[in-house]
Amino acid sequence: MLHLAKWKVLTILGISLLGILLAIPNLLSTATLDSLPSWFPDRQMNLGLDLQGGSHLLLEVDTRSVIDEELNAIVEAVREGLRKDRLFYTGLGLKGNTVVFQLRNPADIDQARSMVRDVAGSVGGSGPSLGGLIGGGGPQVTVAVDGKGAFTIGLSEQAIRDRDTRAVEQSLEIIRRRIDETGVREPTIEREGEDRILVQLPGIKDPERVKALIGKTAKLEFHLVDENATPAQAEAGGAPGAEVLPLQDRLANGPTQIVVYRSVVVGGDRLVDAQPTFEQGRPVVNFRFDAVGAKRFGDATRANIGHRLAIVLDGKVISAPVIRDAILGGSGVISGNFTTQQAQDLALLLRAGALPAPLTVIEERSVGPGLGADSILAGEYASALGFLLVVLFMVAVYGLFGLFADLALIVNLFLLIGALSALGATLTLPGIAGIVLTMGMAVDANVLIYERLREEARHGRSIINAIDAGFRQAMRTIIDSNLTTLIGGLLLFLLGTGPVKGFAVTLSTGIVTSIFSAVMLTRLMVIFWVRRRRPKALPI
Repeated sequence: MLHLAKWKVLTILGISLLGILLAIPNLLSTATLDSLPSWFPDRQMNLGLDLQGGSHLLLEVDTRSVIDEELNAIVEAVREGLRKDRLFYTGLGLKGNTVVFQLRNPADIDQARSMVRDVAGSVGGSGPSLGGLIGGGGPQVTVAVDGKGAFTIGLSEQAIRDRDTRAVEQSLEIIRRRIDETGVREPTIEREGEDRILVQLPGIKDPERVKALIGKTAKLEFHLVDENATPAQAEAGGAPGAEVLPLQDRLANGPTQIVVYRSVVVGGDRLVDAQPTFEQGRPVVNFRFDAVGAKRFGDATRANIGHRLAIVLDGKVISAPVIRDAILGGSGVISGNFTTQQAQDLALLLRAGALPAPLTVIEERSVGPGLGADSILAGEYASALGFLLVVLFMVAVYGLFGLFADLALIVNLFLLIGALSALGATLTLPGIAGIVLTMGMAVDANVLIYERLREEARHGRSIINAIDAGFRQAMRTIIDSNLTTLIGGLLLFLLGTGPVKGFAVTLSTGIVTSIFSAVMLTRLMVIFWVRRRRPKALPI
């Protein structure tokens, strides 16, 4: 019989009203929303790159630099170990993907092999561990020694592939953090191929700044300054274990380069926070290390009071102050000729973390807002025309019951838009296509129900029995047809990218809301009409 429990009626009406309430912010301006009470929903659907304009970037990760950095770290660790054990050597350096050196006394081979096993495991914290792999041809590191004391240390092919993959994955995550810090809403950041990253930034107001933030490596390191060598001596090979770096801000007629030890005192990976502030009226950046970084920094400053410590960012020395006292608190200040914006950007980059490898922009496209306006207008025309045709068709074919279906369709649109707003979904052109498709599919369930009602009425059933049987018997077909479409939508979302996902989200959400509106809401309207009118025949 036609009966709905009171709680069911309240649930149907409550869901419908909630959907309308969540959808209303999309019809209001930002100024109007700001003037409404705080409890009123204010989330709107975000417009994608194709609707509001923005930037499209395709970035390439320089994974080779990751391998080179790791091999250089092995070189420095081996150099320090050889000196500590007083082993004489020549030719320590890189040769392709390997580290090579020659012992002067072949009798020291066993001692040198033991040294490599002991020291190489500590390279860079995340570097390769040679401990336990020497002589066994381990899967990560290979070591070869000939009878004359020539050592060759290299990374295996699998190790190189693993590091390349990790570099791209880390770059992807760090780019996402940096963009989130800038406040860009609903960016698209995803991997393409082996070493490329696609970035789409809808509606950004300052694309050049965002591009600069994305592309900056932001690798912060602290090195001790080699005060006994000049840049010319270091470049001529007169300062083993040291390198020449440019000064970012030099004084008038001052030096343009400085010599620092390659060994890193502490790296930016140990930072836990960085905030822009002012010191003596100048913009600076306050930073804070974690416990391990604070200990390393404190030990290094305690042991080198009176010496200079270089603050290096992306291979350039920002400043090289003299250590006056041990810095034991794990925090400090980075100063330079920063503007307020530069200090804010540097703090943002340090908080998000350094890129493991440099990025190169290999493709860049800008989408103007004019294109987005045209797309939105075309989508509005298509949606309005589709809605009008569906409404007219249902009224023409099913009369009053068709009007019920049309009312349910209107509520369905509010439910769909409200759900997308609550989910924070991004509306794109394919998403608009999904909404238009949903409007046609939304009345499919009503067509199945109404045709079943006609069939039951032709078999002589009473109005109440025909309506009850029509809704009940058509439910299986409705569930089957919509479930198959929902499975397709979910697969598109899981396997698709970009615009395909946008289409899948609106399609899948629309299927769920249309089942509710076409079955539950329409049934409620039909029951209410039957009880009020007591009809003798079905108006269908």
